[in-house]
Amino acid sequence: MTKVIIYTTNAPMPVGPYSQAVRQGEWVFLAGQIALDPKTGEIVGGEDVKEQTRQVMDNLAAVLKAAGTDWSQVVKTTVYLADLNDFAAMNEIYAKYMDAKTAPARACVEVSRLPKGVKVEIDCIAYCPTMA
Repeated sequence: MTKVIIYTTNAPMPVGPYSQAVRQGEWVFLAGQIALDPKTGEIVGGEDVKEQTRQVMDNLAAVLKAAGTDWSQVVKTTVYLADLNDFAAMNEIYAKYMDAKTAPARACVEVSRLPKGVKVEIDCIAYCPTMA
């Protein structure tokens, strides 16, 4: 089974030695995304966790699309919050991207720090039976 690197200009470029996503067999593993605008490389949303979450989810959606899949096939997400008090606000936006009946498994943790001082980072794993 060959590992396939997934890349799209519709999501921020990696800032280190990692890929936006890696496909192995019928599974796609997406790197964590933060609230970076893919065109400017600037943080979106300032201190607003809702706006940051929206950008994160849009970035992940772009990588999922490049891999040939979408939110309906995501089986697991991990949400990293700089402040767990932002959970409800993040969750309000996150829920807009998910069908409640088929939502993926999820973990959400508070971390001491995130890249570029953002408030939220999310990664995910998705099923992808056919290649884009």
